[in-house]
Amino acid sequence: MSRELTGEVVARAGCGLPWEITLGGLDRAAFPLLGALDPYGDTVFNHRQIPALLGELDRLPAERGGAWVVEVRALCEVARRTHHYLLFIGD
Repeated sequence: MSRELTGEVVARAGCGLPWEITLGGLDRAAFPLLGALDPYGDTVFNHRQIPALLGELDRLPAERGGAWVVEVRALCEVARRTHHYLLFIGD
């Protein structure tokens, strides 16, 4: 989900993130932002973190990708603006 500083939601992903097969066991040193995603809590990225997150998505092994990566990239484009945030909502 992407939202503005006011809290207004401006975009949402349609698919979920199958945690265990995509990010479970991911090397947190190599992928510090993706490794910081909490499957049970919420994780927020600001516009200054988006380029690094996109870089991590570029390096993600193909077997960990899927439709969720395409949706996250689209949300990153929305969240690149100042006062916009990319949120991953945990379980």
